[in-house]
Parts: sequence; structure tokens; C-alpha cells
Amino acid sequence: MNIDSGTGIPRFQSLRVYKSTLILAYQSFGVVYGDLSISPIYVYKSTFSGRLQLHEDDDEIFGVLSLVFWTFTLIPLLKYIIFVLGADDNGEGGTFALYSLLCRRAKVGLLNSPYIAYEQTSNCDTENFPVETNTSALIKEFFEKHCSSRIILFLAVLLGTSMVIGDGVLTPTMSVLSAVSGVKTKVPSLHENYTVFIACIVTVGLFSLQHYGTHRVGFLFAPVLIAWLVCISAVGIYNIILWNPHVFRALSPYYIYNFFKVTGKDGWSSLGGIVLCITGAEAMFADLGHFSKLSLRMAFTGVVYPCLILAYMGEAAYLSKHKADLQRSFYKAIPEFIFWPVFIIATLATVVGSQAIISATFSIISQCRSLKCFPCVKIIHKSSEIHGQVYIPEVNWCLMVLCLAVTISFKDTEHIGNAYGLAVITVMFVTTCLMFLVITTIWKRTTLAALSFVAVFGSVELLYFSSCLVKIHRGGWLPLLISLIVLSMMCTWHYGTSKKQDFELQNKVCLDQLLSLSPSLGIVRVPGIGLVCSNVSSGVPPMFAHFVTNFPAFHRILIFVSMQSLMVPKVPPHEQFMISRIGPPEYRLFQCVVRYGYKDDRESYKFENRLIVRVAEFLQHEGLKDNNVRELVEARESGVAYMIGHTCIVARRPSPLLKKVAIDFVYGFLRRNFRRPAVALGIPHEALIEVGMVYHV
Repeated sequence: MNIDSGTGIPRFQSLRVYKSTLILAYQSFGVVYGDLSISPIYVYKSTFSGRLQLHEDDDEIFGVLSLVFWTFTLIPLLKYIIFVLGADDNGEGGTFALYSLLCRRAKVGLLNSPYIAYEQTSNCDTENFPVETNTSALIKEFFEKHCSSRIILFLAVLLGTSMVIGDGVLTPTMSVLSAVSGVKTKVPSLHENYTVFIACIVTVGLFSLQHYGTHRVGFLFAPVLIAWLVCISAVGIYNIILWNPHVFRALSPYYIYNFFKVTGKDGWSSLGGIVLCITGAEAMFADLGHFSKLSLRMAFTGVVYPCLILAYMGEAAYLSKHKADLQRSFYKAIPEFIFWPVFIIATLATVVGSQAIISATFSIISQCRSLKCFPCVKIIHKSSEIHGQVYIPEVNWCLMVLCLAVTISFKDTEHIGNAYGLAVITVMFVTTCLMFLVITTIWKRTTLAALSFVAVFGSVELLYFSSCLVKIHRGGWLPLLISLIVLSMMCTWHYGTSKKQDFELQNKVCLDQLLSLSPSLGIVRVPGIGLVCSNVSSGVPPMFAHFVTNFPAFHRILIFVSMQSLMVPKVPPHEQFMISRIGPPEYRLFQCVVRYGYKDDRESYKFENRLIVRVAEFLQHEGLKDNNVRELVEARESGVAYMIGHTCIVARRPSPLLKKVAIDFVYGFLRRNFRRPAVALGIPHEALIEVGMVYHV
């Protein structure tokens, strides 16, 4: 056999791996790196739009370039590409993936429900665990003892998640409006309402393409972004040679020191514009489930990083000789003979740039829904091989409406930029804090290593955060408002769902007790298979007992189905169904625990077939092959009915006012207006039995 000496695997397999990695790297241009790549359009403009307009000498221009270079090197390259991508949760990335990793491996989360068995999938955490250290043991003990610490951590994760969703509104708005506004460079008399109208049309087109899925959108958008990177790097080289070949000196950190020495507080205030150069860095991690670590690293280090550095340097070289063009520096720096082609590519690139955060928003909401932190929405898996490639219609159109509202309301990229910067840096700082726990409790590194990580990257992020924070009144309030609404919704949904599950666990009925009442109730068994879906993994859910006492009949074969979310991305198909028998064989009662990861496809068009096959396998394993399996087949032919609770959650009368508002109004509103569980599970309407109950929690 021909063995590849570098990988130790057969050469044909090695070639296939290389080809697959190259294809993924190519697709990543159209999905992941658009947001980062279009930042040169607005970074210098946003930076010099405030009080820095008073400082327009070479010291300030080169100081901004030095800040951009070192920020871009520290955060996207060192932090994300080298470190954070290595903290994936079995190939999945994002804030919630980090949290799920900590919940499962370090037991520091609120989602460690005692009735869910996490440990226990063969595809998860197969690597050898590092030896426990004193630091990791102390941190785990601290979180175990102090419930408030777990609550704070959970809220921080939800804050980061809600900020990413807020980015899904701000990124398309900022990107598209900035690109379209470039037409004023050639047509100064054009009224801003026309640019806003064009931006709205482009935005509608962007969101209309999302239903094709990441795979097709990536192939469609990748050539556009590659052409964009080639254009801006070529223009950058042209400007460096033509206007200021000595601009390379600005890469020295000395220019950062000199910048703050000259500008003082005005320089600190301008950091809210400089931070826009790293917008999209978090999307590299959040979109990890769509690609692979190697493909993302290849694309960034080989193409994205050098092209963007050349673009920023070229623009600084042009500005050093044309200080009057600071407010339109990007388009002014484009040579006259290629302006319109570059403008068209820039407009198309902004559409691509928005794709990264939109895909990340879909992925994160999918994770939140699976972990009971987001109401039921329709999640369409666009790839049978890559489970992270999802499309959520409701979220897509809501994002589009919000983007249009922000575009029409603000009309000005300066205020949108202030909002954008605050959202971006908040998410990054939350990731840095979570990485401290990952480094100490998962990777089992020393406290010094973890503190060094936080000190280097966290200090930079806090510096930018402080600058963005003072601009709340100038647009920074927008991401805070969006995040507050999303955070409140997720917290309330998680709280209401946990209270509902607690009620069902505390009020579940012993099956023997129920069957002992069968003579007095006159219970009869009707042909067919009944699937009783609930969150109760043992015993009888209260809604079934309520049904039987009011309608004393159920199917000849009854299967109690409990859907459980594990803190893992995916559960192998052969481990998803755990079948057990309830009572003696003549009862024909079964318990089935269905285990899902947060990236598993839950649309259950195949669920019924798979469940019955697993029950048949269970019967064969018991040695009851003939009559019992034949009975199962006959019952299937008679029909399958799904029984599911249609519950109304109400706060008890003596409950505090805040709890009543959360449960009776907010949770009730979400439950009524989002998808019902039966719809989310894809249960056929004609086979559905809904049992209405009121839970007083």
C-alpha cells in the first residue's frame, strides 16, 4: 500500500483529505471572511470622524495604521486562529459551544440537569484527558459551592450570544450602507435617500439568498471575495509605491506610543473606530461547525491577513499625502481608471461580508434552541454531511426587517459604527473570559498561562470596550437594546422551561399506581401504537395520567418518549435511542429516551421509522422474535398516534411580581407566538393528540 510519509495514511486518502480541506478553505472566503475583509471601507473613516479630525498629521495617520496592524495581528491571528479555534467542542465553535464544553467537562454550568446523562456518547471527548491540577480542582469546587457563580457565568454566555445576534443586525447594515455610500465620491450631489434606498434593495437581496444554504452561498460568494481581496491588496501596493514607500515604518509599536502622546484623550476616543478592523473575528470561531480548523487557518494566514495588511498600509500611504480626503479615504485612494469596477466589487463584497455573521447567528440560535434557551423555531439543515449548515426562516426574515429599520432610521454609518464596535468587542471579551476557564479546567494548564492569555488579549479588548462605552449616546445604545431584549427572552424561556420540567418531574405518576386503578377506570386498549412525548425519562408524565383519567383508553402498544438534549454537538445515530421495557411483557409498555446533541437534526420525518426499528431490535435482543415483533408490525399498520402536552404555565398566586411577569406574560407570549412543540417535532397533524393542562409553578 502506498503510504503518505507526512500523515501516515494511504496516499489516496491523504489526497482526498487535502482536496477536501482546500475546497473548505475556498468556501470559507464566501462565508467566514467577508466581514473581516470589507472593514477597510470604513475603518479610517470611522476613526477620523470624531475628535481625531483635529489631528491630521503623519503621526496620527501612522499611529492609526500601527494600531490597526497590531490589533489585527493580536486578535484575529494570535487569539482566534492560534488559540481559540483549538477550543472547539468536537468541531463546533461559538460562545455556546465553549459553554457546553465547560458544562460537560468541568461541571461549571447551570445546564447540568441531574436527569440528563451527558457522558455518554462514543464520539465525544475521546481524547485522553489531562491530569487534574490543583487549579482546575479549585475552580470546579468553587462553581459547585456557589450557585451564584454559575448564574453569573450563564448570564455572561447569554450576553455574548445576544451580542452576536445583535451583530447579525448591525453587520449587514454597516457593510452595505458603507459600500453604497461610496458612490457619493463620484456623484456628490446624490441625496442620501437614494443611497439608503439602494442599500435596502441590496439588503433584501442578501437575505433572499440565505435559503440556498451555506454550501451554495459559499461557492457563489467566494469568487467575489477573492476578487475583492486581490483588488484591495493591488490598490494598496500601488498606493504604497506611488505615495509613500516608507509607510512600512508605521508597523513599529513606537508609532502607537507616539500616537497617544500626541492625541491624548482624543486618541483614546478614536479607538471605537479602529476596533472595526477586527469585526468578523468572532465569526471565524462561531462558523467553525461549517468548516474545519485547518481550512480556516489556511485561508486566513495565506490570503486574508496579508491582503488586508497591504490594503490598510496603502490607504495610510495615500492619506499621508492627501489629508483632506480623510472622510472618504478608501474610495479616494482608488485610482481613477478602475474606480467603477472596484466600486461594483465592493458592493458585492459587502453582501458577502454580511454572510459570516448571518451564518453564525443561525448556528448560535440553533444551539440555544437545543439547550432550551430559545423558543421553538424551524431549523432547516442544508447539508446531510455538515450538520452546522442550518437555515432558520423566521430568524432570517426578522434580521432582514431589523436591518432595514436600522438602515432607514440611522442613514449614517458613524452612529451605526459606534453601535457595531460595542457589540463586537463585548462578544470578544466574553470569549476571552470563557477561555480562561477552558485553559485551566479543560486543557489543565497553569494559572499563569491562563492569566497571561487574559492579560494580553483581555487588556486590549477592555481598552477598546472603554472607548466604545462612552459612545452609548451616539449609537452605542442600539446593540445594548437589542441584546437586552434577546437576553431577556432567552433567560425567560430557559427559566419557564426549567420550571415546567421541574413540575413534570415532581408530579409524575407511578405506572403501577395507574394500572392498579385500571379496573375502576375501565381502561381499554385500542389497536395501534401510541407515542407519549414528554420530558419525563422515568414514570408517567402528569399529562398522560390526566388523559387516562378523563378518557380511559390507550393504544395496544404504548411508548413513553423522552426527548433529552445533551451538552454535545452530535450523538451517533446508534446511541440516540435508549429502549427499555416498563412492567411485564403483557403490558406492552416501553420507555424510550431519545438523546440529541445541540447540532443534531430534530426534524422527525424519519423519527417514527427509526424508533419502531429500534423497538423491534430490542424485542429480538430479548429473544421474543415471532409474536411480539409481529404484534409490533400489526400495530404499526393500524396507525401511530402522538400524544403531547399542550400546557399553560401559570405562576402561583403568592409568587413575586417579577416571577408573575416572567411566567404569565413574557413566557406565555413566547409560547403562544413561536412554534408549538408538535410543529417543531414535525408531528403529522392527523396523528396528533394534544392534552391540555395548566401547570402552577
